[in-house]
Amino acid sequence: MADVEQWFFGKLVAFSVVLKLLLIPTYRSTDFEVHRNWLAITHSLPISQWYYEDTSQWTLDYPPFFAWFEFLLSQVASLVDPEMTKVENLEYASLKTVVFQRLSVIAADMMLIYASYQYYCYINNTKSDHKSKSGFKLENLCKSQFICVLLVLNFGLVIVDHIHFQYNGFLFGILILSITRMFEDEFLWSAFWFSVLLNFKHIYLYIAPAYFVYLFKRYCFNQHNNSLTNNWFSVNIRNMLPLQFMKLGCLVITVFSASFGPFIAMEQLRQVLLRLFPFKRGLCHAYWAPNFWALYNVLDKLLATLGNKLGLISPVNMRSASMTGGLVGHSQHTVLPSISPLATLISTLLAMLPCLIYLWLKPCDSRRFLKGLVLCAYGSFMFGWHVHEKAVLLITIPLSLLSLESRLYGRIFIIVSTAGNLSLFPLLFQPAETPIKVILMLMYTLFTFWALTKVLCSSRNKENQPLLRWYENVYLSGLVVLEIYNLFIHNALGFAMKFPFLPLLLTSVYCAVGILWSWILFYHSVLTEDEYFKVATD
Repeated sequence: MADVEQWFFGKLVAFSVVLKLLLIPTYRSTDFEVHRNWLAITHSLPISQWYYEDTSQWTLDYPPFFAWFEFLLSQVASLVDPEMTKVENLEYASLKTVVFQRLSVIAADMMLIYASYQYYCYINNTKSDHKSKSGFKLENLCKSQFICVLLVLNFGLVIVDHIHFQYNGFLFGILILSITRMFEDEFLWSAFWFSVLLNFKHIYLYIAPAYFVYLFKRYCFNQHNNSLTNNWFSVNIRNMLPLQFMKLGCLVITVFSASFGPFIAMEQLRQVLLRLFPFKRGLCHAYWAPNFWALYNVLDKLLATLGNKLGLISPVNMRSASMTGGLVGHSQHTVLPSISPLATLISTLLAMLPCLIYLWLKPCDSRRFLKGLVLCAYGSFMFGWHVHEKAVLLITIPLSLLSLESRLYGRIFIIVSTAGNLSLFPLLFQPAETPIKVILMLMYTLFTFWALTKVLCSSRNKENQPLLRWYENVYLSGLVVLEIYNLFIHNALGFAMKFPFLPLLLTSVYCAVGILWSWILFYHSVLTEDEYFKVATD
């Protein structure tokens, strides 16, 4: 079995690296200059100036561990091309700089490879420990292999990191490693890796509630003596383990102290937090994330237009269409109430609350933890403030671990993955990258559909039904029509000058419908899992 694992992962790593090397010459976004500037800041300036430096508009706004990561990269970068580590060299992009930064992302992705391998080994060891009379089945090996392909070659990660340019792969590697350790009941290691992750990129705070609730109940209470009789809180306070709680708390505090301690000592904590949480940005990002607020914005526009046609709203009172103008900043709605950061925070917490109650009340199980984590990611994506379209990866990557568990979860994964991936297309707006993104998405989507169908819809199942409902097939087919319109018909109709952001609006709204539907399906399935799995796992 070890030879099979090594051979499979060797081929997967080789294919992944070759693919990413081929993408080195492709388009790169302003994020390339963002990270080059962070290299320069951390290399050229003392730590006391890292979070104050503002020569470039792309100031350092990630937590301290990521700053130290850039510092380590800068030590090598200065040997490759010293000019790239100078703060004053804005927009510097020599060939050596481009190749170095591209290769640094590929090298960092080894963390994702390692984490995927750890999860792969966990799944296969678990399956072999519970094998049937016929022994370890090859199909179990195929399932774990399929999941690793979905992780390592995730379409969204490939285009966001290796074309658009970011360092998400190794961060998701840390998340997958933390989840794996949770499955293995290595709770302190799971908490350690997640704490480290939070200090690399604070977007993962969105899924922290699932960690807090599950770890507090699972690790800090004696599960064997926890009688639920006449107990409204799912645990008996007398079964709390204070030493376990102290160990967990000390571990988290230690990690955060190592990260923020130097800045607290320099009395710069407030400055760091201001950089991490810039609430002056608008409700929606320049490229609308396909979430609830995209639908809300469009409804406001439709109501305003209808009101203007009926004479209910004066043209003078029609607000600027900044929400569809590709700009970042505060936006005001015309008919519907304008949304504040507090409103999005309350909405997000309300969206998460049922799954957190579910995690607390249900018996502890690592799969339930993962479902709660995914639901927290869904809630933050659907209702968060200034959500980036790239944040859909926070849903699709953890959900891929559940995608082969049942036909229902495979169905949900196909919908959210396909809609979420297509919503990333506007990131690559240059014609030269169009064939690349189309071909890569087709390959990934076809592989996903084939793999899920092969595992979940085999003739052994009692109900040999299609993976998707007919209306979901129609919806996903509409994504093809949408992209054909965006690529060809929009310009052919002469709308490029008059309605330049219409393709973006259509993409965000159409994809939002699919993601919203997948969220409803997933939430309902989790909260009624006992009923669903009698059918879904047949």
